Amino acid sequence: MKPDSEVLAPLPAREAWFEALHPGPTGERFCIRHPAQGEAQAFVLYIHPFAEELNRSRRMAALQSRRLAAAGFEVWQVDLFGCGDSPGDFGAAGWDAWLDDVRTAARRLAVRAAGKPVWLWGLRLGCILAAEAAEALDGPLNFLLWQPLLSGHAQMQQLLRLVSAGELLARQSAGEAALLRQRVAQGEAVEIGGYAIAAPLLQGLKPARLKAPASAARGRTVWLEVTNPEAVASMSPVVIQACQGWIEAGTALQYQKVAGPAFWQLAECEDATELLDATVAALRARVVPQAAAP
Repeated sequence: MKPDSEVLAPLPAREAWFEALHPGPTGERFCIRHPAQGEAQAFVLYIHPFAEELNRSRRMAALQSRRLAAAGFEVWQVDLFGCGDSPGDFGAAGWDAWLDDVRTAARRLAVRAAGKPVWLWGLRLGCILAAEAAEALDGPLNFLLWQPLLSGHAQMQQLLRLVSAGELLARQSAGEAALLRQRVAQGEAVEIGGYAIAAPLLQGLKPARLKAPASAARGRTVWLEVTNPEAVASMSPVVIQACQGWIEAGTALQYQKVAGPAFWQLAECEDATELLDATVAALRARVVPQAAAP
């Protein structure tokens, strides 16, 4: 395989701008467009993960966007309200506001696609945002799910683990840590790991589930998970059940595990090269969508 410097050299220059997704002073969102090499075969909208996972996964998202652009896909990266370089404070973000961002950006991209395939590419919590936002979008849509969380509850559990870790590091009293965990569980505003998390965001997370929207019917879904090379390759029962739900919704589902590091958790940059390769191969594959189960 050629190194990235050789593969990416002939690509058109990336474009960065603030897109007015909504009216008002905080309605703009920071966007990066990776133009396709040659005529675009399809269009991809990237929906980033939650909080610090966004920062730790930026390099992988950029590498994959360039790989897809070289393969003939136009990719849009959008920072949601209060995230990255977009206006607003993270502490003022709400679940519904993020869904509005995804829906509006997807509609703008669909207009640009002019009938060509549109992919919603989510990472971790971004997968749930993509699927839930797509409930209000016309299909067929295609989904690229990177290491998807199956529920907002899983994200809340991760927050609780951060609270427990902070308790050990800061030696908080058991009562203070327990109170903070209780506030998270009840969907109240909290501050964890330097991030102020508003009640509307936690309350939206609580019932959120990764389930196939109606717009997934007749489209494709690529579900990719990164695992330790020594880990067992079998799927867990909960993942099997979740995948079956997508198949029954009428999408052509491809599930695949690839070896690599959990880059969204690592403070030091470490590339999951097999994930990059598997993503390009999967999106370029010609697959006939299967019918929904009777």
